[in-house]
Amino acid sequence: MMRPVETLPESPTANAAVSTKPKGDLVGENHRVPSNFSPAQSHSIESVKGIPMTLRAQTSHPLDPLSATEIKVAERDSMRFIEVVLVEPEKHVVAMADAYFFPPFQPSLMPRIKGRPVLPTKLPPRLARLVVCNKMLNETSVWIVELTQVHAVTRGGHHRGKVISSKVIPDVQPPMDAVEYAECEAVVKDYHSFREAMKKRGIEDMDLVMVDAWCVGCYTEADAPSRRLAKPLIFCRTESDCPVENGYAGPVDGIYVLVDMQNMEVIEFEERKLVPLPPADPLRNYTAGETRGGVDRSDVKPPHILQTEGPSFREQWSFRVGFTPRDGLVIHSVAYVDGNRGRRSVAHRLSFIEMVVPYGDSNEPHYRKNAFDAGEDGLGKNVHSLKKGCDCLGYIKYFDAHFTNFTGGFETIENCVCLHEEDHGILWKHQDWRTGLAEVRRSRRLTVSFICTVANYEYGFYWHFYQDGKIEAEVKLTGILSLGALLPGEVRKYGTMIAPGLYAPVHQHFLVARMDMAVDCKPGEALNQVVELNVKVGEPGKDNVHNNAFYAEEKLLRSELQAMRDCNPLSARHWIVRNTRTVNRTGQPTGYKLVPGSNCLPLAGPDAKFLRRAAFLKHNLWVTPYACDEMYPGGEFPNQNPRVGEGLATWVKKNRSLEEADIEFLFSLAEIMHVQKLCSSVELLSFSSTYFEQFKFPELCFVGFLKMVSVFFNQQSLHDLIFYFCSFRTLCTVYMFGLTHIPRLEDWPVMPVEDLGFVLMPHGFFNCSPAVDVPPNTACDSDAKDSNGVVAKHVQNGFIAKL
Repeated sequence: MMRPVETLPESPTANAAVSTKPKGDLVGENHRVPSNFSPAQSHSIESVKGIPMTLRAQTSHPLDPLSATEIKVAERDSMRFIEVVLVEPEKHVVAMADAYFFPPFQPSLMPRIKGRPVLPTKLPPRLARLVVCNKMLNETSVWIVELTQVHAVTRGGHHRGKVISSKVIPDVQPPMDAVEYAECEAVVKDYHSFREAMKKRGIEDMDLVMVDAWCVGCYTEADAPSRRLAKPLIFCRTESDCPVENGYAGPVDGIYVLVDMQNMEVIEFEERKLVPLPPADPLRNYTAGETRGGVDRSDVKPPHILQTEGPSFREQWSFRVGFTPRDGLVIHSVAYVDGNRGRRSVAHRLSFIEMVVPYGDSNEPHYRKNAFDAGEDGLGKNVHSLKKGCDCLGYIKYFDAHFTNFTGGFETIENCVCLHEEDHGILWKHQDWRTGLAEVRRSRRLTVSFICTVANYEYGFYWHFYQDGKIEAEVKLTGILSLGALLPGEVRKYGTMIAPGLYAPVHQHFLVARMDMAVDCKPGEALNQVVELNVKVGEPGKDNVHNNAFYAEEKLLRSELQAMRDCNPLSARHWIVRNTRTVNRTGQPTGYKLVPGSNCLPLAGPDAKFLRRAAFLKHNLWVTPYACDEMYPGGEFPNQNPRVGEGLATWVKKNRSLEEADIEFLFSLAEIMHVQKLCSSVELLSFSSTYFEQFKFPELCFVGFLKMVSVFFNQQSLHDLIFYFCSFRTLCTVYMFGLTHIPRLEDWPVMPVEDLGFVLMPHGFFNCSPAVDVPPNTACDSDAKDSNGVVAKHVQNGFIAKL
């Protein structure tokens, strides 16, 4: 079902877009290309003018994330490294590379341009984008580093990439880092007044104390980004023999701490009231043998999932897997392989770009718990290794990820992305009741996922690709509630009492998905538009004499301000991204529709301080034209951001046109749609528009590939071909979806998974069900047995059975 994960034998990085060394037992095949172009061998090909070109096997895609070596090349001394990511190449480069890497080669995906042959003489190198913090100056900068050119050799013999641009970003604070969190905890524990306050609560062993550093947000001028600040939450473990003692069962209230994260010192401390530690809850722990009753269930049999013939990764779906410190999992170049129609594009890029968790208790310290988990911390930076057999089951393909650490070195998280197949129940079924004959098919979906831990909560992010053309985005919420302590006899209406002295404040989870759509678009095309569909009840009259009629009414979203939309379950509202030039067999435009799941909007007053930074939560759907500097809905640096409405809410005021554009959805789970437009030179995430592409490949090979394309179409100008790829525009969609969490006793001590998400569903994209050709499951043909081993009897004639 997925082509790009399979690697060429001579390449460790050809298609494993997360890891430079893919793991698992997946057996790949060499990619197929036209008979006159063989990437597996070096040979010559004649140009139109007789210029020979040497072709070599390409083993890297331009969207491959930075390797550990490249991160090392990009580092610098005396700086704090917040983020090092690949400058993603422009869309025209990705399109050319996809034509090269995704077999089979499809001439229909290439544009037809005439002209003279003008070959590029040099392809630019791969670039890295660095967010760095000068700790001495409290200054944040963005660097662009050229990785393939050695700029200097420092002590130790390490090569350094060449910094080709550097820009200081004023009045911002970059995301926090795990090293800072650890340093903050040590500083607070060592602070004399803090130790004295803990002694009053009966705690002298600082090893029992947990200090979770939380960003301060922006509530007053004192929170301005001129200082790098944190206001920690304090918890205390109970002394016990449990191997994993649940420290979040011991919130320490009444202590106020403000930490200067730049100089790593406590600058404000106040014991505002003495709240005793809650009594140890006997139901607080969740490890094996430590749960309620102290004995685990004995009737749960282990599941065994066997795929003796291997997985079906090479079925209909093709895409590339990427990973960034902020977004985490990124899906590129999503297409459906539709028989003789070949690869049909659905989206350029899919990812989750922000997550906001505001709490609904106005008391200290909960009112300031408004985490921007992607922008203030990083979803990808908080990823953890998945354990085979628990997080994923079946035939699994794992990917590693490489990150920079705070000092500029690199760290590797092994097995952080999981790709596997899942049985998903019945795909379709029908039984003819007259004959008793039944046809049934089982559904199988391809799942790509990762899980991150942000303090007390865990979030699992999943992209499911189905055999019927659906794409489902799912987020699984689990982990431990963030609790508060109560005085004896105290009651709080803004939460749920979980145990004596413990309560869980109400809160919401909002997630934002950014979808750069390209429904049925070939390279160089930007022919998408967004249509809203509402179901209307027919007016009584001659066309509705029985008063039972209803119909679907469509509305074209022509501009950004028109495309600020909210969910409406009463009218079954959904949105369709359509291709304006491609039609199905009924003459209707092909498209994909966005079907919302359960959702919500912020339950806060219009003057709530956190909404100044999160104005994008005010609507479920936003559609804007793509621009390379309009990536994150709350701006790139939401940490301590004092600027009201920065990001999406400001971009849409331009009220740009959305007709026939490259559409980008921003969807928040509370729900957002954001459509962005590419102007002239188009880029996915590139911050430098002066480069043709960011390939690691030997230059002549890709130039030779371009030359091969020119020969294939008898074109005369590769220069015109490249310009054609650069000149299209595109739309992006942002969808915000959310969950209002009123805690239950059943959420303690660890919360059972709660799901939320949305579905991208084909709407006239196919001429009939694409799942109708799924073969029967031969394993279902054997006689089914009940729990006693008795063979179930088959009814031969359904009509007789009915009688």
